[in-house]
Amino acid sequence: MEHSPPPFFKRGPAPIVRLFFFASLSLALLIVDARFRYVEGLRSTLALIAYPLQRIAVAPFQLASAVGNYFTLQSTLMQENEKLRSRNLALSQDAQRYEAAESEAAQLRRLIGAADQLPVRSVPAEVLYGSRDPYVQKVFIDRGAQQGVKPGSPVADENGVVGQVTRVHPLLSEVTLLTDQDQAIPVQVVRNGLRAVAFGSGPAGMLELRFMAANAEIQTGDRLVTSGIDGTYPAGLPVGTVVRIERDAEHSFARIVCSPAGGVDRGRYVLVLSNEAKAVPTRPDEAQPKDRRSDKGKRQKARPAPAAEAAPREGDGSR
Repeated sequence: MEHSPPPFFKRGPAPIVRLFFFASLSLALLIVDARFRYVEGLRSTLALIAYPLQRIAVAPFQLASAVGNYFTLQSTLMQENEKLRSRNLALSQDAQRYEAAESEAAQLRRLIGAADQLPVRSVPAEVLYGSRDPYVQKVFIDRGAQQGVKPGSPVADENGVVGQVTRVHPLLSEVTLLTDQDQAIPVQVVRNGLRAVAFGSGPAGMLELRFMAANAEIQTGDRLVTSGIDGTYPAGLPVGTVVRIERDAEHSFARIVCSPAGGVDRGRYVLVLSNEAKAVPTRPDEAQPKDRRSDKGKRQKARPAPAAEAAPREGDGSR
Protein backbone atom coordinates (compact mmCIF):
# COMPACT_ATOMS: atom_id res chain seq x y z
CA MET A 1 0.00 0.00 0.00
CA GLU A 2 1.47 3.31 -1.08
CA HIS A 3 1.20 6.23 1.28
CA SER A 4 1.23 9.78 -0.20
CA PRO A 5 1.06 13.09 1.65
CA PRO A 6 -2.26 14.98 1.68
CA PRO A 7 -2.81 17.63 -0.97
CA PHE A 8 -2.32 20.42 1.61
CA PHE A 9 1.27 19.42 2.12
CA LYS A 10 2.07 18.95 -1.54
CA ARG A 11 4.76 21.35 -2.69
CA GLY A 12 4.59 22.93 -6.12
CA PRO A 13 7.22 24.94 -7.90
CA ALA A 14 9.79 26.74 -5.86
CA PRO A 15 8.91 30.21 -4.54
CA ILE A 16 11.64 31.80 -6.63
CA VAL A 17 10.11 30.30 -9.74
CA ARG A 18 6.64 31.47 -8.86
CA LEU A 19 7.88 35.00 -8.07
CA PHE A 20 9.68 35.17 -11.36
CA PHE A 21 6.63 33.90 -13.19
CA PHE A 22 4.20 36.37 -11.70
CA ALA A 23 6.62 39.25 -12.05
CA SER A 24 7.08 38.43 -15.70
CA LEU A 25 3.32 38.14 -16.17
CA SER A 26 2.75 41.52 -14.50
CA LEU A 27 5.42 43.15 -16.61
CA ALA A 28 3.95 41.67 -19.75
CA LEU A 29 0.47 42.85 -18.85
CA LEU A 30 1.77 46.35 -18.15
CA ILE A 31 3.50 46.48 -21.51
CA VAL A 32 0.49 45.13 -23.37
CA ASP A 33 -1.88 47.54 -21.52
CA ALA A 34 0.35 50.51 -22.17
CA ARG A 35 0.86 49.57 -25.80
CA PHE A 36 -2.46 48.18 -26.99
CA ARG A 37 -5.00 49.18 -24.26
CA TYR A 38 -6.39 45.68 -24.05
CA VAL A 39 -7.00 45.67 -20.31
CA GLU A 40 -9.38 48.65 -20.10
CA GLY A 41 -12.46 46.48 -20.62
CA LEU A 42 -11.22 44.02 -18.03
CA ARG A 43 -10.52 46.83 -15.62
CA SER A 44 -14.03 48.25 -16.09
CA THR A 45 -15.57 44.82 -15.54
CA LEU A 46 -13.57 44.24 -12.38
CA ALA A 47 -14.47 47.73 -11.10
CA LEU A 48 -18.16 47.04 -11.74
CA ILE A 49 -17.92 43.72 -9.89
CA ALA A 50 -16.04 45.31 -6.98
CA TYR A 51 -18.40 48.32 -6.65
CA PRO A 52 -21.04 46.54 -4.48
CA LEU A 53 -18.29 45.22 -2.25
CA GLN A 54 -16.92 48.75 -1.87
CA ARG A 55 -20.36 50.09 -1.02
CA ILE A 56 -20.89 47.37 1.56
CA ALA A 57 -17.52 48.09 3.11
CA VAL A 58 -18.13 51.85 3.26
CA ALA A 59 -21.80 51.61 4.36
CA PRO A 60 -21.14 51.43 8.16
CA PHE A 61 -18.98 54.55 8.06
CA GLN A 62 -21.53 56.44 5.95
CA LEU A 63 -24.36 55.37 8.27
CA ALA A 64 -22.46 56.53 11.35
CA SER A 65 -21.65 59.86 9.63
CA ALA A 66 -25.29 60.33 8.55
CA VAL A 67 -26.58 59.67 12.08
CA GLY A 68 -24.10 62.13 13.53
CA ASN A 69 -24.98 64.77 10.92
CA TYR A 70 -28.68 64.21 11.57
CA PHE A 71 -28.43 64.91 15.28
CA THR A 72 -26.09 67.84 14.67
CA LEU A 73 -28.48 69.26 12.08
CA GLN A 74 -31.44 68.80 14.42
CA SER A 75 -29.66 70.66 17.20
CA THR A 76 -28.65 73.45 14.82
CA LEU A 77 -32.17 73.73 13.44
CA MET A 78 -33.67 73.91 16.93
CA GLN A 79 -31.29 76.71 17.87
CA GLU A 80 -31.99 78.61 14.66
CA ASN A 81 -35.72 78.07 15.12
CA GLU A 82 -35.53 79.49 18.63
CA LYS A 83 -33.58 82.51 17.40
CA LEU A 84 -36.03 83.07 14.55
CA ARG A 85 -38.98 82.75 16.93
CA SER A 86 -37.47 85.36 19.25
CA ARG A 87 -36.69 87.63 16.32
CA ASN A 88 -40.18 87.17 14.92
CA LEU A 89 -41.67 88.12 18.28
CA ALA A 90 -39.50 91.23 18.48
CA LEU A 91 -40.37 92.21 14.90
CA SER A 92 -44.06 91.61 15.60
CA GLN A 93 -43.90 93.94 18.58
CA ASP A 94 -42.04 96.53 16.51
CA ALA A 95 -44.64 96.19 13.75
CA GLN A 96 -47.47 96.69 16.24
CA ARG A 97 -45.76 99.74 17.69
CA TYR A 98 -45.15 101.07 14.19
CA GLU A 99 -48.81 100.56 13.24
CA ALA A 100 -49.94 102.25 16.45
CA ALA A 101 -47.56 105.18 15.85
CA GLU A 102 -48.67 105.45 12.23
CA SER A 103 -52.32 105.45 13.28
CA GLU A 104 -51.65 108.13 15.91
CA ALA A 105 -49.71 110.24 13.39
CA ALA A 106 -52.57 109.97 10.89
CA GLN A 107 -55.10 110.95 13.56
CA LEU A 108 -52.94 113.90 14.62
CA ARG A 109 -52.68 115.08 11.02
CA ARG A 110 -56.45 114.90 10.64
CA LEU A 111 -56.87 116.64 13.99
CA ILE A 112 -54.55 119.47 12.97
CA GLY A 113 -56.48 119.86 9.73
CA ALA A 114 -59.76 119.97 11.64
CA ALA A 115 -58.36 122.52 14.09
CA ASP A 116 -57.34 124.82 11.25
CA GLN A 117 -60.89 124.76 9.87
CA LEU A 118 -62.62 125.55 13.16
CA PRO A 119 -63.58 129.20 13.72
CA VAL A 120 -62.82 129.03 17.47
CA ARG A 121 -59.70 128.40 19.47
CA SER A 122 -58.88 124.79 20.29
CA VAL A 123 -56.49 122.95 22.60
CA PRO A 124 -55.29 119.45 21.62
CA ALA A 125 -55.56 116.83 24.33
CA GLU A 126 -54.87 113.12 24.76
CA VAL A 127 -57.38 110.68 26.22
CA LEU A 128 -55.80 109.11 29.30
CA TYR A 129 -58.42 106.56 30.34
CA GLY A 130 -62.15 105.97 30.47
CA SER A 131 -64.60 105.59 33.31
CA ARG A 132 -64.71 102.22 35.05
CA ASP A 133 -68.47 102.39 35.38
CA PRO A 134 -69.99 100.77 32.27
CA TYR A 135 -73.17 102.82 32.69
CA VAL A 136 -71.30 106.16 32.67
CA GLN A 137 -69.91 107.36 29.35
CA LYS A 138 -66.94 109.49 30.42
CA VAL A 139 -63.24 109.84 29.61
CA PHE A 140 -60.38 111.80 31.15
CA ILE A 141 -57.98 113.98 29.14
CA ASP A 142 -54.53 115.36 29.99
CA ARG A 143 -55.52 119.03 29.89
CA GLY A 144 -56.86 120.97 32.86
CA ALA A 145 -57.29 124.42 34.33
CA GLN A 146 -53.61 125.26 33.87
CA GLN A 147 -54.01 124.81 30.12
CA GLY A 148 -57.09 127.03 29.98
CA VAL A 149 -59.77 124.32 29.92
CA LYS A 150 -63.09 125.46 31.39
CA PRO A 151 -66.19 123.51 32.45
CA GLY A 152 -68.75 123.28 29.68
CA SER A 153 -66.20 123.45 26.85
CA PRO A 154 -67.15 121.26 23.88
CA VAL A 155 -64.81 118.47 22.85
CA ALA A 156 -64.46 117.26 19.26
CA ASP A 157 -62.16 115.27 17.02
CA GLU A 158 -61.48 115.23 13.29
CA ASN A 159 -64.87 113.58 12.63
CA GLY A 160 -67.24 115.54 14.83
CA VAL A 161 -68.40 116.30 18.35
CA VAL A 162 -67.26 113.87 21.06
CA GLY A 163 -68.70 115.37 24.24
CA GLN A 164 -68.44 118.17 26.76
CA VAL A 165 -66.11 119.00 29.64
CA THR A 166 -68.07 118.51 32.86
CA ARG A 167 -65.33 118.72 35.49
CA VAL A 168 -61.94 120.43 35.43
CA HIS A 169 -58.93 119.65 37.59
CA PRO A 170 -55.58 121.43 37.58
CA LEU A 171 -53.88 118.93 35.25
CA LEU A 172 -56.72 116.87 33.77
CA SER A 173 -60.39 117.16 32.91
CA GLU A 174 -63.43 114.92 32.80
CA VAL A 175 -65.32 114.73 29.52
CA THR A 176 -68.89 113.40 29.33
CA LEU A 177 -69.49 111.76 25.97
CA LEU A 178 -72.50 112.44 23.76
CA THR A 179 -73.72 108.90 24.31
CA ASP A 180 -74.13 109.41 28.08
CA GLN A 181 -77.74 109.27 29.26
CA ASP A 182 -77.48 112.69 30.93
CA GLN A 183 -76.03 114.41 27.87
CA ALA A 184 -78.09 116.37 25.31
CA ILE A 185 -77.04 118.50 22.35
CA PRO A 186 -79.12 120.72 20.02
CA VAL A 187 -78.78 119.59 16.42
CA GLN A 188 -80.00 120.53 12.98
CA VAL A 189 -80.69 118.41 9.92
CA VAL A 190 -78.39 119.45 7.08
CA ARG A 191 -80.88 118.57 4.36
CA ASN A 192 -83.80 120.78 5.45
CA GLY A 193 -82.60 122.72 8.52
CA LEU A 194 -84.97 120.93 10.92
CA ARG A 195 -83.92 121.54 14.52
CA ALA A 196 -84.02 118.88 17.24
CA VAL A 197 -82.27 117.73 20.41
CA ALA A 198 -80.12 114.60 20.48
CA PHE A 199 -79.90 112.60 23.71
CA GLY A 200 -77.43 109.89 24.62
CA SER A 201 -78.70 106.33 24.88
CA GLY A 202 -76.15 105.06 27.40
CA PRO A 203 -74.18 101.80 26.95
CA ALA A 204 -75.74 101.27 23.50
CA GLY A 205 -73.41 103.97 22.16
CA MET A 206 -76.09 105.64 20.03
CA LEU A 207 -78.02 108.93 19.97
CA GLU A 208 -81.79 109.46 19.99
CA LEU A 209 -83.86 112.35 18.69
CA ARG A 210 -86.64 112.55 21.21
CA PHE A 211 -89.94 114.41 21.10
CA MET A 212 -89.96 114.44 17.30
CA ALA A 213 -93.39 114.30 15.69
CA ALA A 214 -94.29 111.09 13.90
CA ASN A 215 -94.71 113.00 10.63
CA ALA A 216 -91.47 114.95 10.99
CA GLU A 217 -89.58 115.48 7.73
CA ILE A 218 -86.56 113.33 8.48
CA GLN A 219 -85.12 110.37 6.60
CA THR A 220 -82.63 107.59 7.15
CA GLY A 221 -79.16 108.81 6.23
CA ASP A 222 -79.77 112.48 7.15
CA ARG A 223 -76.69 114.12 8.62
CA LEU A 224 -76.98 116.07 11.86
CA VAL A 225 -74.82 119.05 12.82
CA THR A 226 -74.79 121.38 15.79
CA SER A 227 -77.28 124.20 15.51
CA GLY A 228 -75.36 126.59 17.77
CA ILE A 229 -78.50 127.99 19.43
CA ASP A 230 -77.36 126.86 22.90
CA GLY A 231 -74.25 129.09 22.84
CA THR A 232 -72.01 126.18 23.88
CA TYR A 233 -71.32 124.22 20.71
CA PRO A 234 -70.21 126.12 17.59
CA ALA A 235 -72.66 125.78 14.74
CA GLY A 236 -71.95 123.34 11.93
CA LEU A 237 -70.00 120.63 13.77
CA PRO A 238 -70.94 117.08 12.66
CA VAL A 239 -72.89 115.20 15.32
CA GLY A 240 -74.27 112.02 13.76
CA THR A 241 -76.26 110.27 11.06
CA VAL A 242 -79.81 108.93 11.23
CA VAL A 243 -79.71 105.13 11.00
CA ARG A 244 -83.22 104.04 12.04
CA ILE A 245 -86.68 105.63 12.25
CA GLU A 246 -89.62 103.94 13.99
CA ARG A 247 -93.01 105.51 13.42
CA ASP A 248 -96.10 104.19 15.16
CA ALA A 249 -99.59 105.54 14.56
CA GLU A 250 -100.50 104.94 18.21
CA HIS A 251 -97.74 107.23 19.45
CA SER A 252 -97.38 110.95 18.82
CA PHE A 253 -93.61 110.87 18.64
CA ALA A 254 -91.27 108.88 16.42
CA ARG A 255 -88.26 106.99 17.69
CA ILE A 256 -85.21 108.16 15.75
CA VAL A 257 -81.86 106.49 16.37
CA CYS A 258 -78.59 108.06 15.17
CA SER A 259 -74.98 106.93 15.13
CA PRO A 260 -72.45 109.48 16.45
CA ALA A 261 -70.02 110.96 13.95
CA GLY A 262 -67.20 111.61 16.40
CA GLY A 263 -65.01 108.95 17.93
CA VAL A 264 -66.85 108.55 21.22
CA ASP A 265 -65.45 105.04 21.63
CA ARG A 266 -62.18 105.26 19.67
CA GLY A 267 -59.19 107.52 19.11
CA ARG A 268 -56.66 108.93 21.53
CA TYR A 269 -56.56 112.62 20.64
CA VAL A 270 -59.30 115.25 20.80
CA LEU A 271 -59.72 119.02 20.59
CA VAL A 272 -61.07 121.07 23.48
CA LEU A 273 -62.90 124.04 21.95
CA SER A 274 -63.37 127.45 23.53
CA ASN A 275 -65.94 130.15 22.92
CA GLU A 276 -63.24 132.64 21.90
CA ALA A 277 -62.98 133.29 18.18
CA LYS A 278 -59.60 133.11 16.51
CA ALA A 279 -57.79 136.44 16.19
CA VAL A 280 -57.56 137.51 12.57
CA PRO A 281 -54.10 139.00 11.88
CA THR A 282 -54.19 142.50 10.37
CA ARG A 283 -51.93 143.57 7.54
CA PRO A 284 -49.44 146.38 8.08
CA ASP A 285 -50.80 148.35 5.11
CA GLU A 286 -54.30 148.32 6.65
CA ALA A 287 -53.07 150.18 9.70
CA GLN A 288 -51.27 152.91 7.72
CA PRO A 289 -54.37 154.95 6.69
CA LYS A 290 -55.46 155.13 10.32
CA ASP A 291 -52.00 156.34 11.35
CA ARG A 292 -52.04 158.95 8.61
CA ARG A 293 -55.43 160.23 9.74
CA SER A 294 -54.27 160.34 13.34
CA ASP A 295 -51.07 162.22 12.36
CA LYS A 296 -53.12 164.66 10.35
CA GLY A 297 -55.42 165.26 13.33
CA LYS A 298 -52.44 165.84 15.61
CA ARG A 299 -50.98 168.40 13.18
CA GLN A 300 -54.33 170.20 13.03
CA LYS A 301 -54.48 170.33 16.83
CA ALA A 302 -50.91 171.60 17.07
CA ARG A 303 -51.47 174.41 14.49
CA PRO A 304 -52.41 177.75 16.31
CA ALA A 305 -55.73 179.40 15.46
CA PRO A 306 -55.52 182.67 13.39
CA ALA A 307 -57.85 184.61 15.70
CA ALA A 308 -55.73 183.83 18.72
CA GLU A 309 -52.65 185.21 16.95
CA ALA A 310 -54.36 188.41 15.83
CA ALA A 311 -55.66 189.38 19.22
CA PRO A 312 -52.30 190.17 20.86
CA ARG A 313 -51.20 192.21 17.86
CA GLU A 314 -54.21 194.49 18.05
CA GLY A 315 -53.60 194.98 21.74
CA ASP A 316 -50.03 196.00 21.15
CA GLY A 317 -51.07 198.63 18.61
CA SER A 318 -53.62 200.22 20.93
CA ARG A 319 -50.99 200.69 23.54
